Amino acid sequence: MERFHLDKTYQYLLITLAFLMPLTVVGANSIIVIIVLLWLCSGNYKSKYNDIIGSKLMIASIVFYIMHIIGMFWTEDLKWGFHILHKMWYFLLLLPVLYNIVNKEYTKYYIYAFLIAIALTLILSYLVWFEVIGSFMHAEPKNPTPFMSHVSYNPFLACAIYLVAYEIFFNKKLSKLMLWLYSFFLVIMVINMFITEGRAGQIMFFAAMAILIVQYFIGQRIKALIAISILLPGVFLTAYQTSDIFTQRVDQAINQFVGFDEIIDLDVTKKPHDVSYFYHQTAVGARMLFTMNSWKLFTENPLLGVGTGDFPIEYKKINELNSKGAPEANNPHNMYVLVLVQLGAVGLLSMLSIFYYQIKLSFNNPSRFIRDFGIALPLLFLLIMLSDSYLLGHYTGLLFVFFSSFLYKDFEKS
Repeated sequence: MERFHLDKTYQYLLITLAFLMPLTVVGANSIIVIIVLLWLCSGNYKSKYNDIIGSKLMIASIVFYIMHIIGMFWTEDLKWGFHILHKMWYFLLLLPVLYNIVNKEYTKYYIYAFLIAIALTLILSYLVWFEVIGSFMHAEPKNPTPFMSHVSYNPFLACAIYLVAYEIFFNKKLSKLMLWLYSFFLVIMVINMFITEGRAGQIMFFAAMAILIVQYFIGQRIKALIAISILLPGVFLTAYQTSDIFTQRVDQAINQFVGFDEIIDLDVTKKPHDVSYFYHQTAVGARMLFTMNSWKLFTENPLLGVGTGDFPIEYKKINELNSKGAPEANNPHNMYVLVLVQLGAVGLLSMLSIFYYQIKLSFNNPSRFIRDFGIALPLLFLLIMLSDSYLLGHYTGLLFVFFSSFLYKDFEKS
């Protein structure tokens, strides 16, 4: 009876976490602390250990974190190293804890709670956009993203769009009322995607739709290709013609990419003012410069990297040599590059093993929805991690960990 009540308590906490996850850092963290403390103090440790250690995905997650601990041994900047360890603790403790307590019978409730929170966010976003209410937190009329910046907001929105679109196209038991409600929800989410500034999330949206189409037309490659060729360009052109902010962001990205060589070359020390000016004018240019300098750091420390905490100080050195006058960076805004510099090729392989097991385990799942979403989630994160260190961010890191905890539960054959 006590075990039954404990499981019920966990499920209520998980549903609450799913709801608070897009809305509040403090609220979500409070639930996380309660969950972890309850788990640590509730006994039955042998069963917990066996459940976690029996999962290759959980082992991969823990090993990835341990790599960060090992990287502290050749780190000069211990303070920043401990900061990174703090940011990445989800992979050592939270993911295994959530994996141990999630219940597949409650999956739909986790998702419903998440979508209700997104719906609430959308209402506030449109109220700000139409200037019914004033700007607050991150939301302002020209970029209405409540509760979090557009860097995190649009990936959340892309995941919600995938989930709702999946219900519309795959759930044959939907009533007409729910079909209309989901369809309306989908339309306002797609519109919202293009009145906000998150380019990575917008790319994630197009990728999610492409994945969904392939999954819908499984085994029918020609139909899938035709649908992708018509739908995605159609949505892009419609958004480009109707959304000023999307038009501006697309044109800006293209111009910055095409014009990068005119401002920055391998000998950027000759024009430090231009480099600095360019950085402040463009996120695309900054990322290209970060990647260029960071790659040189990696080639000097290819196997094990510079250490968990030494990216900022090592980047400062390479920046003064190769792009003097450009601002310094403590993050290259690319998860692959960050891990390569910090932990080398070994660290990157460790991180990629998490995604490998996610995709592999998805094929063992008898539920088509869990199988399809289990494949989509890692693919989408593998894509957007090219533009930022999304596993480091609170919102997106928690999004990844929370969904991972139940998508791959109970279907691994050790």
